[in-house]
Amino acid sequence: MHLSRSEKSKAEKKARKQRTGQVWIILNLCLIFMIAALLVYHFKFKEDPVQQTAYPPGMPEFGMEGEQAGNPGSGQPADGEGTDSMPPKTTETTETGEPPDADMTEPEGSAADDPADSALAKRVVMHFAGDTLFSGKVEDALKNHGYDYPYKHLGTAFHEDDLTVLNLETPVTTGGVGAANKKFVFKSSPDVLPALRDAGVEAVNLANNHILDQGQEGLLDTLKHLKDHDIRYVGAGRNEKEAFAAQYFELQGMTVALLGFSRVLPETSWYALENRPGVAGAYDHVLPKAVEAINAARSKADLVVVVAHWGEELHKTPNVHQINLSRAFIDGGADLIIGGHPHVLQGLEQYKGKWIAYSTGNFIFTKSSNEDTWKTAVFQASCSKQGDCDLKLTPYRTEIGQVIPLEGKEAKALLKEVEKRSVGGVKIALDGKVIAGKAVE
Repeated sequence: MHLSRSEKSKAEKKARKQRTGQVWIILNLCLIFMIAALLVYHFKFKEDPVQQTAYPPGMPEFGMEGEQAGNPGSGQPADGEGTDSMPPKTTETTETGEPPDADMTEPEGSAADDPADSALAKRVVMHFAGDTLFSGKVEDALKNHGYDYPYKHLGTAFHEDDLTVLNLETPVTTGGVGAANKKFVFKSSPDVLPALRDAGVEAVNLANNHILDQGQEGLLDTLKHLKDHDIRYVGAGRNEKEAFAAQYFELQGMTVALLGFSRVLPETSWYALENRPGVAGAYDHVLPKAVEAINAARSKADLVVVVAHWGEELHKTPNVHQINLSRAFIDGGADLIIGGHPHVLQGLEQYKGKWIAYSTGNFIFTKSSNEDTWKTAVFQASCSKQGDCDLKLTPYRTEIGQVIPLEGKEAKALLKEVEKRSVGGVKIALDGKVIAGKAVE
């Protein structure tokens, strides 16, 4: 039976309509499936980022001297001794200064629980500044203006970092007997320490040529007063073991070791011995002890910082002893070296990828007629667990007992001068960031 033309046309239209309906059904089902998939993705993954991101275990939590400083080339202190032989930011540490046990549990509320802070927690930020004392004209300024007078222009940097370290160029004591064979003898009241701690200073270096200005009694008083005010110290102690020991700080999930040594001592009696209070020296015959202490710290810490008292007063460039000691310290395991004593700023250098700041100049100090001693800087170091550090300088001018920030042309001139005194093509940007040149190997 044959269909008429009109019947065939109707049948074809009906078939096309059925096919079109099937296509729309398929398209609608696909659309519904896609919408369902998007809803599942949104609620399952977007609302639960922990399921997407695997964080690694153990994420971390949040005065110029006029005296001769030493006898270059002899390996011994000067000042008339003439002997050739020597007798044999809340931080977490243990009572002995050793790093805590590795199995200590992470405190609640740490940065390990906060992914937003994980990037910042990977670096420790520290500040270092130069020679600091509170006697003489500085003491007069503090009595007139208050014990917080030195820090009024520092801002919040020392409070916002992880660790701030100064070189304490004075005993802090009410007792002791002044050294007889020195032109400048310092003595500062313990009353200065609360304001120093409140300013954000957590640690001081005592390895220098003034910490025994009031004898062993003055040194022991200083150690007690610092401990009473929760200020940690390195570079001197009740005996040789304590003087050479590192202080350990648990900061941003890493262990930071701090040590201090001096190659500027007035006489051999200042050396710490097994049963004698004194300073950790870095002259040739005791250098192995300093390197051994650095090496011991290296085995316990992620980051090793050495504060060195060395060089010649008012010299703008390091001498051969500073250069040789810096190499020995870094070869022994130091990641960063901060120097002082010349009372002027010296340059920067990288050795085997590790930074050396040869002299930070004065900080809280008196004022001499030499204008170069008025120029100083706060040195900021941002360091990773792998021991690499970025440096930044903030320029200041030292007045009697107070530092004043430099701005504009004065700040630019100071940074350019430090750049000029540096070694190996080091550059310093206008914002104070230090740009490495070619590191010495």
